[in-house]
Amino acid sequence: MALIDEVKSLVAEKLGLDASAVSPESSFVDDLNADSLDLADLVMALEDKYGLTFGDADTDKFKTVSDVVSAIEAKQQG
Repeated sequence: MALIDEVKSLVAEKLGLDASAVSPESSFVDDLNADSLDLADLVMALEDKYGLTFGDADTDKFKTVSDVVSAIEAKQQG
């Protein structure tokens, strides 16, 4: 499964949404109605799934699903 699809699936699971409601351009707050607790839970799940650590400087940039994918790719590439 492509990284974008994995992240979309995880976002949908954590936010209780159908995966078809999540797109790369989906805004967590505006489109997916996520609050700060939802985002914290999502970040922890992403860290566990991909073995990565995201600091506040990273997570402050997580506005859309594609932002998360870009951050994962950047961390994986070193």
